[in-house]
Amino acid sequence: MIPNRISRGFVALNAAALLIGALSIGACGKKEAPQAEPATVQPTSEGPEAAKTETAATPEGETAKTEAPAPAGDESTACADFTTKVCEKAGEQNDVCTALKTVSVILPPKSCVAALADVDYAIGKLGDVRKPCNDLVAKLCADLGEETKTCAMVKERTGQFPVAQCTSMMGNYDKVIAELRTMEARNQPLKPELVEKQQANDAASFGPADAKVTLVEYSDFQCPYCSRAAETMHALKARYGNVVRFVFRQFPLSFHENAMPAAKLSMLAKDKGKFWELHDIMFKNQKDLGADKLVEYAKQVGIDEAAAKAALADASLEEKIKSDIKLGEEVGVSGTPSMFLGSERIDNPMDVDGVSAKIDAALTAAGVPIPPKPADEAPAAP
Repeated sequence: MIPNRISRGFVALNAAALLIGALSIGACGKKEAPQAEPATVQPTSEGPEAAKTETAATPEGETAKTEAPAPAGDESTACADFTTKVCEKAGEQNDVCTALKTVSVILPPKSCVAALADVDYAIGKLGDVRKPCNDLVAKLCADLGEETKTCAMVKERTGQFPVAQCTSMMGNYDKVIAELRTMEARNQPLKPELVEKQQANDAASFGPADAKVTLVEYSDFQCPYCSRAAETMHALKARYGNVVRFVFRQFPLSFHENAMPAAKLSMLAKDKGKFWELHDIMFKNQKDLGADKLVEYAKQVGIDEAAAKAALADASLEEKIKSDIKLGEEVGVSGTPSMFLGSERIDNPMDVDGVSAKIDAALTAAGVPIPPKPADEAPAAP
């Protein structure tokens, strides 16, 4: 289980669901739809095994026998056929489709024949099945505000939730809305003084000191999500390194025992102009960040063993790191990785394309030309 402190903004709605224990797919809390009465036809005098017929008036008033509609399906395939038709309309990942695939093997075949005969009715009711989730979205967005980023996220993510989860979240609404309001508060633009503070030159950075666009990351060398965000940063630096300033802020989490020592060593590396080299090595080897290994990594970037060991024991470095943690908490950081572009929090620091789009918009607003994509990412010529 991921500790609550590293719950990210882009999974906050899922975290709210975890908070109320609504994770499993279950029966929907709705009334069963009434079944339509099956139509009846009269057999001909030739017996029940003969084709069924019914009478119809001719234009001249005479009666003539016409063939009745073909049966909806035979009992051997009716359940599978009904499931297939519903899933084609609902989608393979829909709750109803998943449930039908599970229960169809135990349904009485005759019931499936009747259901298949009126499958359009079932398909027409698919929208009603999602009503608990639709109601949840409407209520959350009414309380959060239709124009908020959190409402947009609710609309996007809730469509993926099982209906039972939506029902459970509605039953624990006060807890859910409280979590989302906290998240929305973190989504608000930072005050100018906080933007200036976290962009100060006391932290490790890459790119022009006078860049008009600055990206700030709060990270933990032992956090697996931060390792993925580091890959994002590597790609971003490769493209935007000449026009964007990248700032790294320390935010080692208390339950990662090697995160603080790694952060202390990176502070030493910063002073020696080796921060980004050590940064890459430690993230590449983040499952092996014991003291001996950290000293070895320091030596790989040209830091001598004595200096590395001294840094690991230096209490003053820990105090500097705690200043970063305090600053992070001031701007609403509760876990890692957290990323800010100017005054705006980045929803998903691991999404290269998403972050790139925001950087492009910021550069355009600042009147700075957007660098081209690297050759290996550029679209092929027609």
